[in-house]
Amino acid sequence: MSKKNVTTLKKIANELGISISTVSRSLNNHPDISEQTKTKVLNIAKKLNYVPNLFAKGFRAHKTNIIGVIVPDISHYFTATLLKGIIREAEIEGFKVIISESRNNETKQTEMLQTMMQFGVDGILLSLTRKTVEVDEIIKIREQIPLVLFDKVSKKVPCTQVVIDDEDAAFRVVEHLINLGKKRIAIIKEFENSLISELRFNGYLRALKTYKLPVDEKIILSASDISMHQGKRFTSILLSLKEKPDAIFAITDGTAIGVIKTLRNHGIKIPEEIAVAGFSNSENSIIIEPKLTTIDQPGNKIGKTAVKYLIDEINNENEVINKTVEIKTNLVVRESTLRS
Repeated sequence: MSKKNVTTLKKIANELGISISTVSRSLNNHPDISEQTKTKVLNIAKKLNYVPNLFAKGFRAHKTNIIGVIVPDISHYFTATLLKGIIREAEIEGFKVIISESRNNETKQTEMLQTMMQFGVDGILLSLTRKTVEVDEIIKIREQIPLVLFDKVSKKVPCTQVVIDDEDAAFRVVEHLINLGKKRIAIIKEFENSLISELRFNGYLRALKTYKLPVDEKIILSASDISMHQGKRFTSILLSLKEKPDAIFAITDGTAIGVIKTLRNHGIKIPEEIAVAGFSNSENSIIIEPKLTTIDQPGNKIGKTAVKYLIDEINNENEVINKTVEIKTNLVVRESTLRS
């Protein structure tokens, strides 16, 4: 098989009988090159379908106008909303985006960070894996190029972090359930090594304490992954208790949907007997019946905000920003907690 015919600066130079440097300066609209030469170069470049090598150009200029983005799981609806915000804002600012997935694997995450560095990106947006423990490599990279954490973050990394107030959002969910008259509220969460889960659990505990409701360990359920399957499994456990809960708060919508499916299979009236609330306002939250009460996370806004802070750091090399930016959330009340 013959090698593909890629148009290079050298090929354009040979076609016109001029130097490679003249071609390069013509394509970059250099003032020392005549308009006549620029026009000839542009015309032949167009004819030969020349595409500039951004990486090579970036290495020479020490700037690629490319941002690297690493997320744990690209298939999640919320992640898709984050990425849309990132891509749109980056394009407005004249930056391209390279997206990679760590698959919630810390080793893979480190590999992706190193790959982004090899690509010569100007900065990195990183949403951490669920179980990120070692942050030394992240800190080393942060010392070399701008890096902003978003969504899933760590207090151990000294950089700008764009998040929602998970604790306050969870507090408002549980407060809503309490105001409906619910007194025995179960929670389904992740194990303690998840920062987001712990923040939402803290909000749950604070609401119980604020309204002087007891904390019952029997209705506090944790798993390594919070999925629809776990929602179904934990709901069966809760229904087997002598004292059943009158509300269930799951820290993700997927888990909450598993809860609703199981309650319906057991003929439990929602929300009269057991109310259900989730978190993230996924597209499935309005497909399930009854529709799910949840916290709306503005992924698009989080993504846009993270890009803005990263580009600010890229454009101001001597300015190191280290702050936490909180994006407001909204409680969306639907039929799973209120009668239609």
